[in-house]
Amino acid sequence: MAKNTLCTAETNTYSSAQIETDILLGDCLDILAKFPDGIFDLIITSPPYADSRAKTYGGINPDDYVQWFLPRTQEFLRVLKPSGTFILNIKEKVVNGERHTYVLELILEMRKQGWLWTEEFIWHKKNCYPGKWPNRFRDAWERCLQFNKNKKFKMYQEAVKVPMGNWAETRLKNLSETDKIRDESKVGSGFGKNVSNWLNKDTVYPTNVIHLSTECGNKKHSATFPKSLPAWFIKLFTEEGDWVLDPFLGSGTTCEIAQELYRNSVGIEISPEYYELALSSLKPVQHKLFEEASEYATHRAAGNS
Repeated sequence: MAKNTLCTAETNTYSSAQIETDILLGDCLDILAKFPDGIFDLIITSPPYADSRAKTYGGINPDDYVQWFLPRTQEFLRVLKPSGTFILNIKEKVVNGERHTYVLELILEMRKQGWLWTEEFIWHKKNCYPGKWPNRFRDAWERCLQFNKNKKFKMYQEAVKVPMGNWAETRLKNLSETDKIRDESKVGSGFGKNVSNWLNKDTVYPTNVIHLSTECGNKKHSATFPKSLPAWFIKLFTEEGDWVLDPFLGSGTTCEIAQELYRNSVGIEISPEYYELALSSLKPVQHKLFEEASEYATHRAAGNS
């Protein structure tokens, strides 16, 4: 899918990797039917939640949500590469005083389709909306469900490492003998830790709780998720030049970030208004220049060695 062009300078070859971005108008169920099997490395999306965004997308009754969504997840399964990942950002709503079970039901039905429910990340909204309810507190988190086709999939954990934190200054100052060996869990879980392995490290692997603020004042969309959310997953599950799909593109955030990170992407949006909004903020083609040693430069270096 990606194309390469070359131009030669006196001592260097500059390779221009073409990054493609396709924004398509329509229902992802219909549009994806025209795509071949196994072409995307990552699918990441935030679909319309049940009974939400009614003015934008018409709203789907919670009782009908699973049956509405399953044909689409079947297409996602088909167009995803065997080594790819699907990230679904979704949250249950409250119906008649209790949380509806449509997300849990969807997970079970997707497993029947052949999906592996590999992990569940929690997006902690650091600046969630204020409010007061008689029987619950504010919603400050949403699910980011990870699904895969196989147990072995592409994952680049080094790309999302985080700073160690100040706790290490005191915790690692005086290590006990137990801290210097693998200390097995006392509950027999099979897990263990060697605290001394943390010495001389500036960064560590993150947890499955992602702490990000919402961003909704910069775009005219009913539910814009922050740029940092798709960016985190794109870094974790793809490399430069890979292909990313957002089948419910909205205002274009996923494709915008994919471009910035030099990933190819496809975005599908059913609303003409948001389709135009996404088009206005994206480039159809982007080029990334990177420098390679030319034959001349390589020969000259060899002659001086």
